[in-house]
Order: sequence, then C-alpha cells, then structure tokens
Amino acid sequence: MKVIVCVKQVPDTKGGVKFNPDGTLDRAAMLAIMNPDDKAGLEAALRLKDQYDAEVTVLTMGLPKAADVLREAIAMGADNGILVTDRVLGGADTWATSTTIAGAIRNLDYDLIITGRQAIDGDTAQVGPQIAEHLGIPVISYAQDIKIDGDKVVVQRQYDDRYHVLEAKMPCLITALSELNEPRYMTPGGIFEACAAQITTWGRAELKDVEDSNLGLAGSPTKIAKASDKVRKGAGEKVVPESPEDAVSYIVDKLAEKHII
Repeated sequence: MKVIVCVKQVPDTKGGVKFNPDGTLDRAAMLAIMNPDDKAGLEAALRLKDQYDAEVTVLTMGLPKAADVLREAIAMGADNGILVTDRVLGGADTWATSTTIAGAIRNLDYDLIITGRQAIDGDTAQVGPQIAEHLGIPVISYAQDIKIDGDKVVVQRQYDDRYHVLEAKMPCLITALSELNEPRYMTPGGIFEACAAQITTWGRAELKDVEDSNLGLAGSPTKIAKASDKVRKGAGEKVVPESPEDAVSYIVDKLAEKHII
C-alpha cells in the first residue's frame, strides 16, 4: 500500500501573524509549525504503515523552509518527503494550491491520499476535496476513524452529534480531523534519519497537466480585499447597579435598544 500525506507548514498563531503589503501572509517572517489536522492525518498513515507495511510519502507546498515539516514527518516515521516550491506558486489561494498539489501527485503511485480537514491559517476545508476533484477520485471528509477492508477504505465521518460510516474504493482521498488520533512523538533515531534524509524538491517543471493560468497569485480567483492583525476589544462600558432589579432593568433596556428583544 502506498499512502501520500499532504501537510502544510502554518504560522504558529501564538507568536502572532504578519502580512505583506498585498494582504498575503508574510510566512518567511513568522514561526511555523505543522498544521494540527495534517499531523493527525500523518499519524493515521503511520498507523497504516505499522499495520500493513504501507509506504508513507509526505508532500508539502511552500517556501524552502517548509522542508522542516517534512523532516519532522520523517522523524515520526514517514518514508519520503517531497517539497513543491517555486516563486511562481507564491500567493496561491485554495484553487491554485490544490491545482499545484494535484499536479505534483500525478507523478506518484498511490492507493490513499490523506490531508487534514483544514489549515489553521485559512480554515477553508477546501484544498483536500479540491485535490480529489482534480484527480478524479472519491473523497471522504471529516474522518474520525479509518479502517482498511481489502481494496476499500471504511471511514467514520463526523456529522453533528453522530457519525456516518462510508466506504470508498481506493484510490481515494480522506480529510482527517485533529480528533482522529494522538500523533506520536519524534524518536531519537528518527531525528537522526530525518537530518540525513534527502528531501525531493520539485518546481513548476515537475507539475503534470497544469496550466500556468491556474498557479500562484495570478491564478487565484480569490482576492484579498483587506487583512489585519486581530483587533483588541476595548474595556467596554462598566456599570455598577444599586440593586439586582436595577441590573435586570439595565440589561433589558440594552437588549431592547439593540432590537434583540
């Protein structure tokens, strides 16, 4: 079995975010981590490796420093790492990103593709399903449990307060929730292997069946009108009522003033 895991290096939001003048994230200036949902997807793939001796290839698109998340994945147990990086790919929205990743995946053999549900820097949950659409394969999203049954994958798909059980014949794509599992830690031996590992680097030339008009900022139909750091809320109005009745009256008046009641 061959499994491809798509991961993304995202800003560590605890350290704050920075923007370029055109409204895109200044990724080079921020601390970065592996996207949490993607790490759960990686752990799912590594469990398939433990159980079925699957070959796990981890792929990411980003700046050259995104190779760090590939080495982290190898230190956790992945077999191969592929970095897709090129200046012409910068500023991509979900459409251009999924087009790029699908173009890279067309170079590979696979039975299963696993992505995270969504990235914490965008929260769109679009890239995984879009990759499947580009490749013409089934997709099951919001996976909270994954099992293999012959040439099929059986997935518990989260749905409100319950779950659906869905089957799909491989090859197919699954998007994983961070609640899917508890990702393992890197091992000392894995860290040594990751440091010595050869990361495969692809650029525009390696993308199959992809038009230039669908790549990067120029090929992104989504345009950012405005971007800013989180706005801090003011202290608000402080009121000290003389009695519980006065407090109730004040709240009711405010709710009526805002047409809530």
